[in-house]
Amino acid sequence: MAMYLGIDCGTQGTKALIIDETGNALGRGYAAHALIERPSGAREQEPSWWIDAVKAAIRQALATSPVEGTIRGVGVSAQQHGLVVLDEAMQVIRPAKLWNDTETSSSNRELIQRFGGWQAFLDRIGIVPLTGYTVSKLEWLRLNEPENFARIRHILLPHEYLNFWLTGELCSEYGDASGTGFFDVRKRTWSREVLAEIDGGTGQLFAALPQLIEPYTLVGTLLREVAAELGLHEGCVVSAGGGDNMMGAIGTGNVREGVVTLSLGTSSTVYSYSERPSNDSKGDVAPFCSSSGGWLPLVCTMNATNVVTDTVQLLGKTVEDIEAALAATRPGADGLIFLPFLNGERSPDLPDARGSLHGISAFNLTPAHLIRAAVEGISFGILAGLDLILAGRPPEVIQVIGGGSRSRAWRQLLSDGTGAVIQVPHEEEAGCLGAAIQAKIACETGGHEPEKYIATVEKMVRVDAAATCRPQTHLRAAYDRAREAYRRQLRLTYPGTVQ
Repeated sequence: MAMYLGIDCGTQGTKALIIDETGNALGRGYAAHALIERPSGAREQEPSWWIDAVKAAIRQALATSPVEGTIRGVGVSAQQHGLVVLDEAMQVIRPAKLWNDTETSSSNRELIQRFGGWQAFLDRIGIVPLTGYTVSKLEWLRLNEPENFARIRHILLPHEYLNFWLTGELCSEYGDASGTGFFDVRKRTWSREVLAEIDGGTGQLFAALPQLIEPYTLVGTLLREVAAELGLHEGCVVSAGGGDNMMGAIGTGNVREGVVTLSLGTSSTVYSYSERPSNDSKGDVAPFCSSSGGWLPLVCTMNATNVVTDTVQLLGKTVEDIEAALAATRPGADGLIFLPFLNGERSPDLPDARGSLHGISAFNLTPAHLIRAAVEGISFGILAGLDLILAGRPPEVIQVIGGGSRSRAWRQLLSDGTGAVIQVPHEEEAGCLGAAIQAKIACETGGHEPEKYIATVEKMVRVDAAATCRPQTHLRAAYDRAREAYRRQLRLTYPGTVQ
């Protein structure tokens, strides 16, 4: 029996999913990661931790699978934007700086200014690097760790590093590459001029970039020693893989226009497949490429379920109390507004922002109101991103994934606030599923067949009908007022911010 393995290396841990030819889950595994955090805003991880977690997760998945068969292909999904640098001996130089690292915010601002401003970036490569993108991490290394910077011979993203460990090959695909800030998202090529702004035109950084491959091709075959260690056969192949959002798009059927995916995890993202590059002229939308052949305009907020989790824990509650809190309060939390920027923020671009509460009164100073304000603050921020992506078009159906999707009350809030039907994929590990589907397609075609993605996901991506939420139209006006109050407070607190 042919099987496929999807790996998703996130911020908090690595997951593994084994599926059969029709998309049925056969085995699962998970292993947690440690995290290096510093008050400066640093968020880092040792790449060796990812490898250890991949090994543990795959072993669990194999052990829990009731079916014996051959895993033909492996696909890797991983957190975007992280920087892994290798030296001449192919050894990791330092811990990887992650997507939510804000220590590089000043480096990002200075780099954009030296390049001629955000408009120059937008004109030349079609994207404006935000704090957290890979490019500012290279500039930060040059300024703060010149000895490490001088040793750089290879530059990889997290999923590319895992592909390298699996196969020994150094490759990059368009989707994950488009989140670096040194990749032209329209021409789908690396940008030599952006990197020259960092290394002074020596060519050191451009020479360190991996080969670009199409997202539907194979990276290579498992190394013999890796296959033996993982318990997989030597002929098992590895697909291009991609960033977690790109693999999440495949895993939610977001491979054709008209589908929206909203992820509520440690960060929150919203994206929708497009046949054309984004025409956003302000740089507010990340005009990423997809990993299925098109583009994937996306907006990401850095604060999401972590804010709600921290809030309920502070109140001595649990995540199960979210349902009761939302049921006991009204849209707008009776005037209590939570700007949830506990880790700075990317959208809007406020890397140095901090969370704040506004409108506290004797009537809304309750645990339930505070929980609702946290949920609304996160939701209103990401829905502002959805408005940008859809350019004013109302959403019809939104696929919600991530930890926050487990809350029915939160899903209902999103439905009531947007007027859209909210659906939850039957397989909640969309990144794993997307990676496994990509591996299956790459094994079967070895070439570019966009229709294959559409036909395959229609068969393999299923919806949990019992989790569907439909809008309660009588609440829409109340949520519109609550969102406007949130926007007004955001502008007052951070003048010039538009959401």
